[in-house]
Amino acid sequence: MTVATSIASPASTTQASVPPDGLPAYRLLTGPDDASFCRRVSDALALGYRLYGSPAATFNGQNVIVAQAIVWPGAAG
Repeated sequence: MTVATSIASPASTTQASVPPDGLPAYRLLTGPDDASFCRRVSDALALGYRLYGSPAATFNGQNVIVAQAIVWPGAAG
């Protein structure tokens, strides 16, 4: 029995040299450390952004606030 599968690898997909919808090539996502922040980072990764550096975290006396830099691959830096 032969099963045919087709999975697109990231290397085979073409990446635009600029981010979609007029978004900047570099973004710093910030906010409370919650599911909404994680979704924002995940959504950016799904668009094609890549993580840049380590995340940062601080406590403002009430909440943990996190930050994650992301960059668009292929954008001149």
